[in-house]
Amino acid sequence: MMNMIETPRPARPKRPFFLRRGPMENIATVVIAAGFVMLFQPFLLVVYTYSLVTLLTGTALFIVVSKFPE
Repeated sequence: MMNMIETPRPARPKRPFFLRRGPMENIATVVIAAGFVMLFQPFLLVVYTYSLVTLLTGTALFIVVSKFPE
């Protein structure tokens, strides 16, 4: 009769940074916050012009990233 020795399973490799839910949600939140700051600043018209695009980008990013697995 042979001795059965169980070998431990190799640990699952960590996902790359851009595929992890937590850090990407934080990045999306920062992008949304930057869009609000850009929207309410009274000094630069160019920054104000791109504020809505920044807000929408951050919102879309948050929606997509919130579907990532934990």
